[in-house]
Amino acid sequence: MAPFRRRTAALLLLATAAGSWPFASARAQAPAARTSAEATRGTTDLVRFSGTIESLVARVRPAVVQVVTTAYVPGETAPGPVLARQHGTGSGVLLSADGYIVTNAHVVEGARRVQVVLALPGPGPAEPKSILKPAGRVVGAQVIGVDRESDLAVLKVAEQGLPFLGLGDSDALRQGQLVVAVGSPLGLEGSVTLGVVSAVARQIKPEDRMVYIQTDATINPGNSGGPLLDAEGRVVGINSFILTQSGGSEGIGFAAPSNIVRNVFDQVRRTGRVRRGEIGVVPQTVSPALAAGLGLGQPWGVVLGDVRPDGPAAQAGLKIADLVLTLDGKPVENARQFEVDLYPHAVGNAVTIEVLRGTGRLTFRVPVVERPRDPARLADLVTPERNVVSRLGILGLDLDDTIAAMLGPLRARAGVVVAAAAADSGSLVDPLRAGDVIYTVNQQSVTGVEGLRAALARIGLGEPVVLHVEREGELRFIAFEMSEGPAPGAR
Repeated sequence: MAPFRRRTAALLLLATAAGSWPFASARAQAPAARTSAEATRGTTDLVRFSGTIESLVARVRPAVVQVVTTAYVPGETAPGPVLARQHGTGSGVLLSADGYIVTNAHVVEGARRVQVVLALPGPGPAEPKSILKPAGRVVGAQVIGVDRESDLAVLKVAEQGLPFLGLGDSDALRQGQLVVAVGSPLGLEGSVTLGVVSAVARQIKPEDRMVYIQTDATINPGNSGGPLLDAEGRVVGINSFILTQSGGSEGIGFAAPSNIVRNVFDQVRRTGRVRRGEIGVVPQTVSPALAAGLGLGQPWGVVLGDVRPDGPAAQAGLKIADLVLTLDGKPVENARQFEVDLYPHAVGNAVTIEVLRGTGRLTFRVPVVERPRDPARLADLVTPERNVVSRLGILGLDLDDTIAAMLGPLRARAGVVVAAAAADSGSLVDPLRAGDVIYTVNQQSVTGVEGLRAALARIGLGEPVVLHVEREGELRFIAFEMSEGPAPGAR
């Protein structure tokens, strides 16, 4: 701070010295007049800017909802553990007039009941207005589908003619651009904050395909699922989480980009789940050594380390060692960028890839196909109330023809597929994983989730459990001692 004070003092000294000139008095008048005019214009600009924000908020606010969830969690009450009711709140945004809402998957995760609070229509222009808004209308909501990879969920309310917002183009965002966040932080419905785009594409984990918009607009618990809006009122992101050391907002918030939201929303609305795509290649970042050894035309970019035989890229004509120049017209600088740019494309779409092969530039149109045998897709098909197997710490699915088609060839036609599992599910040495198929419990066949629960209910605390499981085409036994007793009123 000391250098700042010295610099300020020096500037003041120069201004004072200027007054000793004979014509200083005449000069002093003009700057004063200009300053007054500039101040008036500045005030007008601020008023106009404030009015623009007010109009924006008034227009978008009716389409933002509060999401209220009810879940049941283990509680401690004499004489033993029981299920306790727990409430949670988050935010969401209407994306259609017939009641489709986008929020975060973690907002509704584990919920037995989901409701949304719809904003009531405001008074007309000639009607008196109150600074206290009336409480919104509470309606039940159905979870249409969730996508845990992007932490997004789609809800539906049985209403028509609702106000809704459109999705913008998150790829067009620029650092420093003004954005507005609307939601219900800490349950305070309809709160508005203003900020800028701090970064247009931020990865939380280096290997993660998912990228986020970073913003300094204040976001707190309860904002999750609410919209991040550009100056035209378009949804450019869904606020998802913050990084914080204090537990509150520190100006580091993250939103799922609208182009990823659009892909998830369209797929869930149409089919109830998300199919993730690939083109059958392994991109690698070019290093100087790699470029020299392969004789590539440039020491940077992306080279194809593998092109899967009979995959879409191979069928389109791409080859191992092709140097990728652009993907859909955008220059590609590294393998991570290649994966991130491919990520939003839905199955059935196609991408245009330009490569350098030798000295020639070639362009290929490559269809996007579903990732084969992706266990993460199974989690999109479950809900806790239907699929939880609490004594194993898993969410399970009945093995049927649809699920079998997602997993590929299996040894049997009946069993329970693990859609999601806790880190310590079953054996601590060999825990269950997503994609495992449970065929027997202590040599008794299980044909579905209900049968698995029933078999486990007959096993006492501390007694041995042996599961016969198929994992990635191989059978194995997983043995452990039952460590969880059945809670009254729960399975």
